[in-house]
Amino acid sequence: MKTAEIAQLLNEPACAHNRNEKSGCARTKPGATAGGCSFDGAQIALLPIADVAHIVHGPIACAGASWDNRGARSSGPTLYRIGMTTDLTEQDVIMGRGEKRLFLAIKQAIDDYAPKAVFLYSTCVPALIGDDLEAVARAASARWGVPVVPVDCAGFYGTKNLGNRIAGEAMFKYVIGTREPAPIAASTQRPGIRVHDVNLIGEYNIAGEFWYLAPLFDELGLRILCTLSGDARFHEVQTMHRARASMVVCAKALLNVARKLESNFGVPFFEGSFYGITDTSQAFRDFARLLGDDDLAARTEAMIAREEGAVRAALEPWRARLAGKRVLLYTGGVKSWSVVSALQDLGMTVVATGTNKSTEEDKARIREIMGEATKMITDGSPKALLQAYQDYQADILIAGGRNLYTALKARIPFLDINQEREFGYAGYGGMLELVRQLALTLESPVWKKVRAPAPWHVAPAAGKAPAPAGETHA
Repeated sequence: MKTAEIAQLLNEPACAHNRNEKSGCARTKPGATAGGCSFDGAQIALLPIADVAHIVHGPIACAGASWDNRGARSSGPTLYRIGMTTDLTEQDVIMGRGEKRLFLAIKQAIDDYAPKAVFLYSTCVPALIGDDLEAVARAASARWGVPVVPVDCAGFYGTKNLGNRIAGEAMFKYVIGTREPAPIAASTQRPGIRVHDVNLIGEYNIAGEFWYLAPLFDELGLRILCTLSGDARFHEVQTMHRARASMVVCAKALLNVARKLESNFGVPFFEGSFYGITDTSQAFRDFARLLGDDDLAARTEAMIAREEGAVRAALEPWRARLAGKRVLLYTGGVKSWSVVSALQDLGMTVVATGTNKSTEEDKARIREIMGEATKMITDGSPKALLQAYQDYQADILIAGGRNLYTALKARIPFLDINQEREFGYAGYGGMLELVRQLALTLESPVWKKVRAPAPWHVAPAAGKAPAPAGETHA
């Protein structure tokens, strides 16, 4: 990828702060890729496309470090969960065998798994020695008649966020617009309800959480052409250009795809969230607003009233147990503000939120939700997080899986909110799961036990002799 193309992705025109100041989003600094490189970000963005063979071209460590790290779920094919790599060695580099190994890897993937397409991910080593992924992809596609898509995402290009956008650029360059959507089946049409085609961009179906929302889309007559990329299929990505509206769920990841769909195909988009009751309802209202269908707007309001009434009634017993609890939230991107909204719906207080991977738009939303006096933290080191936990007198730390052992060693309640989690929190149903996990975590009896003095530090009861050294009382 050329330097000019990378700079263009960093200076995404759809980012509001770039309209005022062309300072770029996240320029690479030494050590910046410690939180994920461009290759990692590109594969994270595309790996949930479930019927595609994903081949990592490079040393085996690159594939091992990135495979299946997002926790996306599929309702059908599981091909995306098979890790494939060319496993380049020093001899391959010295002898110039990288492109040949890649060509044979594509053949093996097609012969063994019959994928709908093959995605090729470049890593640092083949990029440095000059392997031409695009030429190999063209030759392989012509040879076997299967779409082969090169994703030029060498890790040294920059951060994980840049890799997300590179992945989106590859989809727009090679995939989107290459197929027309199937006609709406007569069996699915209902009298008086007009079906609208929509996209969800940057929605990854973590822990299957989007399945809480899918029935509501069906009820309203919103046919999802594609979720890029949670539980997606290759042919769905090809048809994204025919949607009537798009929702950007994670703006930092794939905003460039939404902007190009708007500029090239006239598909309007909005940014929203499915975390929390308020934001979920607003997302459905925004779809109705963009589509300009008065009947849809009326049915949307009726659905929102029904769902909000049911979920608020179900939350009441939990709300009394959680209201007033103080939360230290350390995450990034859309979750840095969307989860705040969800916690506030429960009557909890967010004392500070992490913004290490948040855009200027994310930070603006945080200020809007929490007020100008809100505390934003960027230092996620164990020492800094524990100090913030104490300073802000938090009751629970909500963060990513890498902070789990920091919290457990400090004997403080912890809830995983990032992509490694096992529970889905999106939509109205997801709120019930979130509140259940919060209550289970905060009220666990383990915290009282691990914070109590050890038996050998407790003074002996009156009349009892102290235990000899090396022994304890029963």
